[in-house]
Amino acid sequence: MKNPFSKVRVFYSETINELKKSTWPDGKELRDSTIVVLIGIFLLGAYVAISDFSLNQFVSLFSELVTR
Repeated sequence: MKNPFSKVRVFYSETINELKKSTWPDGKELRDSTIVVLIGIFLLGAYVAISDFSLNQFVSLFSELVTR
């Protein structure tokens, strides 16, 4: 009978080998990437907030005109 954990062992060793091949960011790259992500989140949040407010006002105005 084949060892049931052999696939797990192979997967683990291949994962470790792939992680050794990868490059990890230094402190400056990590800081710069974090700043880019935070700016992107802020811009996307502002876009969603403005869109939500505008659509809410449009629907309210349209609803008011229809109910008159």
